Amino acid sequence: MEEKLKIKLSIADRVYPLTIDPKQEEGLRKAAKNIDQLAKKFEQNYAVRDKQDVLAMCALQFASKIEQSGINESENIKSATERLQALDKLIFDKLSSE
Repeated sequence: MEEKLKIKLSIADRVYPLTIDPKQEEGLRKAAKNIDQLAKKFEQNYAVRDKQDVLAMCALQFASKIEQSGINESENIKSATERLQALDKLIFDKLSSE
């Protein structure tokens, strides 16, 4: 069993101590960096000073990307299914006519 790793992440000028599996470290550090960058962008572009508002806007941004990705994936699966069904019909019709 792997030892837990103690790290500190800084998000929106606050430090969060975490105990994690070592394999999670890279992803968590990248996520914290992305949140920090987006928070700074919101503060600069929208003159938002309340950290809670900034973090809520970050959460909405990241959550909407996840949701949109799921919608896009669902649409891609539907499209692929329709094409496979059309191909199946073509093959079936061709084999049936012989």
